[in-house]
Amino acid sequence: MTPETFLASKAAQAIKELYGADIEASSLQISVTRKEFEGDFTLVVFPLLRISHSTPDNTGAAIGGWLQTNVPEISGYNVVKGFLNISLSVLYWNELLRSIVSDKDFGTLPSTGRNVMVEFSSPNTNKPLHLGHIRNNLLGDSVSKLLKAAGENVIKTTLVNDRGVHICKSMYAWQKRFNGATPESTGKKGDHFVGDCYVEFAKMEKENPDVINDVHEMLVKWEAGDPQVRALWETMNSWVFAGFDQTYKALGITFDKTYYEHDTYLLGKELVAKGIEMGAFVQDPDNSVWCDLTDDGLDRKLVLRSDGTSVYITQDLGTAERRFAENNLDSHIYVVGNEQNYHFQVLKLILSKLGFAWADQIFHLSYGMVELPEGKMKSREGTVVDADDLIEKMYEEAKATSEESGKLEGLSEEEKDRLYRMIGLGALKYFIIKVDPKKTMLFNPKESIDFNGNTGPFIQYTHARIRSILRKAQQAGISGDVAAEAELSPKEVRLVKLLNLYPQRIAEAAAALSPAVIANYAYEVAKEFNQYYHDTPILKEEDQTLLSMRLVLIDTLASVLVKAMGILGIELPDRM
Repeated sequence: MTPETFLASKAAQAIKELYGADIEASSLQISVTRKEFEGDFTLVVFPLLRISHSTPDNTGAAIGGWLQTNVPEISGYNVVKGFLNISLSVLYWNELLRSIVSDKDFGTLPSTGRNVMVEFSSPNTNKPLHLGHIRNNLLGDSVSKLLKAAGENVIKTTLVNDRGVHICKSMYAWQKRFNGATPESTGKKGDHFVGDCYVEFAKMEKENPDVINDVHEMLVKWEAGDPQVRALWETMNSWVFAGFDQTYKALGITFDKTYYEHDTYLLGKELVAKGIEMGAFVQDPDNSVWCDLTDDGLDRKLVLRSDGTSVYITQDLGTAERRFAENNLDSHIYVVGNEQNYHFQVLKLILSKLGFAWADQIFHLSYGMVELPEGKMKSREGTVVDADDLIEKMYEEAKATSEESGKLEGLSEEEKDRLYRMIGLGALKYFIIKVDPKKTMLFNPKESIDFNGNTGPFIQYTHARIRSILRKAQQAGISGDVAAEAELSPKEVRLVKLLNLYPQRIAEAAAALSPAVIANYAYEVAKEFNQYYHDTPILKEEDQTLLSMRLVLIDTLASVLVKAMGILGIELPDRM
């Protein structure tokens, strides 16, 4: 029972006793007291005046007086202009701490029974993953974990864009400029090698714009099943997939299901044929097929080219139908950058015109781009920040910063290496996820690795500090316990209040599809603990009851930090 529901039930009892009126506790308006007023929670009195037939201040005072007299967990009250501010006693916060400690599933919300698919990553097989992909992957993975904590049945999926004009560009450049080279012969990671081919094609096109006609011809051959084109396509894709797997492993990213565009684009073609029959689509004299969205305030949308080849929207239509049919979905979330806002607006409209009732259950989690001090990245020009290079750079930054601190004595080289990777990835993930998804962000590796401030390493270090205290207590033979008579200080009450907010923050973050809420909650907990630790001698406490309570309190803080940061895909070390 949350403090709000506890107080609502007691306030409903007070109203019954004072005014003889039965009122639903859930109808009472109770919220956290604003910082400028004294109290923990505030009851809005105005809706109760029809029952009390009195003034707001008199009604608030009567209910407050009854609560303080009859409910031991309430220590005081005050009334400000029709708002009853209620203070809860140390007894209540002590009981609340014990209930949190005893709840092994604390923070995990009850199952909703809903099936939610989250699609993210969805790379093209013509280039390696870059910094923009990293934000996509980290956001998609953390949203999936967040929704799971909120009680949803989550299916993590990716759609690999492994066919189309862009893929043929890399293939064409390899044929013309790479003289049979392979990742093995060049010593390059497969996705990097194919990315070089894509960059090379951009140079070829500048030299001779007509080469794009050869590429389109190659795509037509691919769709016709030409053996030579298909064989080259399979070989080059295999190089890329091997490279992707290494990057995903380094980031800790996994998927429940992987879809491939070459399997799904034909499904879209079937829907195009169905749309023509229904009158939802029109076929122009050149055989291209369009959906007219002008009545919806948009324009005509191409769904099939004149040569019969499909476009992005074609396969998205077919994939959506398959996914809802196969997985009995209640919702489908596409994690895709805000540059594709129009695409998903069109996708929903077309699916609706095709008669799919679930079209409204599609949601585009539109996020802002990641920019660098020098501006936007451009993959065609080879000016992107490569994901693998960035992961390695974060490792090096973590290593340099950790060695400077001089706190790693006694750790083996293997332990140090694992710690550097944990800190580097924690810094990268936290720096990106702490920003609200809708906002464009500027990435600064050095700023992200700071051991002070709102960073991943700061929270990791806080967890390690708590674990160090608990180890020392264990070595001294001191165990934790929350006895009923333990007197919590105001700072300890503040920490219990923060702990109690965790399930609420999960619900808020899930509703907003914003893991940033959890990132900033974890920072708030870490910051509050460090202030508490600075002011409170935990292991020097002579009162054994207080000492035992404090050990349980900080152990619970550490556990909640592990849960919260786990949603962000970030590991917390026991030693730093």
